[in-house]
Amino acid sequence: MDHPAIAAEDVAKLAKWYCDVLGYKIFAATDQPVYIIEAPDGTYMEIMPQDGSPRPQRDTGTPGLSHLAFRVADFDLAERTLEERHVSWVGAAFEAAGGGRIRNFFDPEGNLLQIVQR
Repeated sequence: MDHPAIAAEDVAKLAKWYCDVLGYKIFAATDQPVYIIEAPDGTYMEIMPQDGSPRPQRDTGTPGLSHLAFRVADFDLAERTLEERHVSWVGAAFEAAGGGRIRNFFDPEGNLLQIVQR
């Protein structure tokens, strides 16, 4: 996979959040604006302008792309770091399928994210 993409209300603000909170850096940007951001592990994500459609309410079982999961080596450290960065948690940590732990949280625009340690 090359990259997932998020259609954002405020492209620059959301790209900055991913950089500040999750350690991404700006890889490329266009005037549209479209940002390609790079994670510390070298993977990419695109953040592009949304088209003005209303945002559907969703949870992990809503049809379509459900969430983005970020694998972490140290769950407790990742959880503490994200708490220090004031993420909006969605419930407590729970057991991952196949073993390990998961915890859900939202980015500032309401996209569902996870940390997972397997």
